[in-house]
Amino acid sequence: TTLFRSAMAAVYTAQHLNIKAIAALTQSGSAALWISRSNTSVPIYALSPESATRRRLKLYRGVYPCPMEITSHDRDEILAYTEDELIRQGGAQLDDLILITIGEPIGNAGSTNTLKIVKVGEHRKS
Repeated sequence: TTLFRSAMAAVYTAQHLNIKAIAALTQSGSAALWISRSNTSVPIYALSPESATRRRLKLYRGVYPCPMEITSHDRDEILAYTEDELIRQGGAQLDDLILITIGEPIGNAGSTNTLKIVKVGEHRKS
C-alpha cells in the first residue's frame, strides 16, 4: 500500500540522513503505526487533532503523541506549526533535520503520500 511504502521511505531516509525526528501528521494514527513497526532509533512524533488517536498512539513503540492544535489546511502554516511543536517537545532544535510525513490533499484520513525533509528554522530566515 501507499502508506506502507511512505513509512518505509521515511525510516530509510531518517536512518541515512542524520534525521533528528520524524513528525507523522496523522488523523487515524496509521502512519505512525507503520513507522513504529520498523527498528528505527529516530523518535516519532505523531501529531493528531484526534484525542482518541493520541491515546492509542501512546501504545506504539517510539511514538510520542502530540496534539495538532491548528485547524488551517495551509501547507506552509502546518509545516511551521510542526517545526515549532517538535522544538517545544524537545525533539528538535534550530538547524536540525527533521522528516515530516503528511497526506495531500491535507485533511483526508489515510492519505499519507508526502515525505518532506526540513531544516528546522529555515522557514524563518529571509
